[in-house]
Amino acid sequence: MDTSSLTNASDTMGALSQAVEVLRKRVDKFGVAEPLIQPQGSDRILVQLPGLSAADQESAKIAIQKAAFLEFKMVHEDSRNLVDQGLSAPGYELMTHVKTLPNGAKQVEKYLVKKRPEMTGGIKSAMVTRDNLGRPEIAFTMDSTAADTFGKITRENVGRYLAIILDGELQTAPVIKSPIEGGSGVIEGDYSQQEAFALQAVLENPLKTPLKIEASRLVDPTLGKDSIRSGIKASIYGTLAVSAFMLVYYMIAGLVANVALIANIIILLGVMCSVGTTLTLPGIAGIVLTVGMAVDANVLIYERIREESAKGKSLRGAISAGYSRAFGTIFDSHVTTLISSIILIFMGTGSIKGFGISLTIGVAASLFTALVVTRMIFDWLLDRGWLKSVPMLHFIRATKLDFMKLAKPAFITSWLIIAIGIGFGIHRGRSAFGRDFVGGDTTTCAFAKKVDVDKLRSALTGAGIKDPLIQYQRDLSTGRETLRVDSLPGTGDTVKMALQHIQDAGFNQWGQESVGPTVGKDIRQSAIIACLLSLFGILVYVAFRYEFSFAVGAVLAVIHDVLMTIGLYYLSGREFNATTVAAILTIIGFSTNDTIVISIGSERI
Repeated sequence: MDTSSLTNASDTMGALSQAVEVLRKRVDKFGVAEPLIQPQGSDRILVQLPGLSAADQESAKIAIQKAAFLEFKMVHEDSRNLVDQGLSAPGYELMTHVKTLPNGAKQVEKYLVKKRPEMTGGIKSAMVTRDNLGRPEIAFTMDSTAADTFGKITRENVGRYLAIILDGELQTAPVIKSPIEGGSGVIEGDYSQQEAFALQAVLENPLKTPLKIEASRLVDPTLGKDSIRSGIKASIYGTLAVSAFMLVYYMIAGLVANVALIANIIILLGVMCSVGTTLTLPGIAGIVLTVGMAVDANVLIYERIREESAKGKSLRGAISAGYSRAFGTIFDSHVTTLISSIILIFMGTGSIKGFGISLTIGVAASLFTALVVTRMIFDWLLDRGWLKSVPMLHFIRATKLDFMKLAKPAFITSWLIIAIGIGFGIHRGRSAFGRDFVGGDTTTCAFAKKVDVDKLRSALTGAGIKDPLIQYQRDLSTGRETLRVDSLPGTGDTVKMALQHIQDAGFNQWGQESVGPTVGKDIRQSAIIACLLSLFGILVYVAFRYEFSFAVGAVLAVIHDVLMTIGLYYLSGREFNATTVAAILTIIGFSTNDTIVISIGSERI
């Protein structure tokens, strides 16, 4: 898409940057978990929206291009009579609005609207709500200056119609029933839910510079079939390994845990499908974290059952007491993780939001399956007399290791590693960040024979290209298919040479240009703010539930784990990319869960 021409280069870059930020917020309204939005050249923006239906694609195109110029104009006091007589009035113009009736029929409403607006813009935020009949409407709030003006207008015109005009089109003309003070109002109309959300996105994120769509293409996945297949296999093998351990170590109880784990995954995937969530790499990371938390919860319950059985309690009594003792720890560890994941949803954008969505659904499912599903299975087996005992292996007996004796050397060593790692990362500078953070070169070409993406990735990696983004793109208007490769800055020629060495592909008609980062400033800021708010939320929750010292310890432990991970990652020589962000978020989740389990769980015991 092209931005309209601007005379000053700095104005162009400012408008381009602002447009990228706005577009990211707009497309997030369509439920796209990980859109790809990046500047391309000096006056274009690349937007890729995975998982959208044809109808949503059209709505997204409309929302992307709208500038959202909002005007409030008064309707003539005798509008209906003048319109019926075919008359006009000085300073007024005829505007129409097509209203959808409950039976689906269209009704055209005509108003004589003042040419000069009473006020323009001023919208601070907007959200979709529902009226008393369940119909979508858009509630909005204004900034302080606009709120004062709007209050004055409504006070002086109670009983009159006020036309709300967006980009020169009449949206609705409600009656001012009473003065609207405080800058809060509602736009009513016969909107579908999809239209309401699109209007909300446009009102809340106005563009300084209009955009127009230059080309629309169908793109292949960024991962090849082999990569996807290997990822699925790794997930399955990991789940099977965990299930096998639970079955061998906890025997019958492990079988029950595995049934709950399967139920957890089914619920998670079912809910994600029902709400239309797009599954991305960060989303998969959220699922992995969910599986880990589900197993941890079952281990906590079974170890408490083991302890109660050792006290001489009956089987039913041991199971009941085990669940009672483990409930608080499991509940607190899941709630603290939910605090983080919900904040990530509302504060994050792009991949951050996708991770938060999958984690929130997974944690809620894990809490249900661990505390309800497994307990129901145990009660069902006990009621039928099929469960006589709960045998478990016990490799690690009670020990008296003085871990605190190693506290000082461990503290010094770990923070020394953190300091060296972070310092080395600062020394590396931009070289520590991958294409997702710093942008790079995009190389496009035609081809005679389509080559598998995984083969292309192997050839490019062998030539020294780190983390290439490879996609086949098909122009929807011409049907022509091209190959697009995004790589780090200054590597475009290397990409071209590597592709030319692939036999029988026939790559030709080369094109190269620079592209901006996919992990924009807004994603970095929202990720940092969301993580800080998450830690603060955990601090408040734990302090309220237990002691402030526990809360401080839990938060500092999470911060330590994150810094240690980043430091070691810098020392490894690897580059930070979007997937690394998802991995760090996963570590925050695991660290939070384990810290709560150890500190609070030990206090309960």
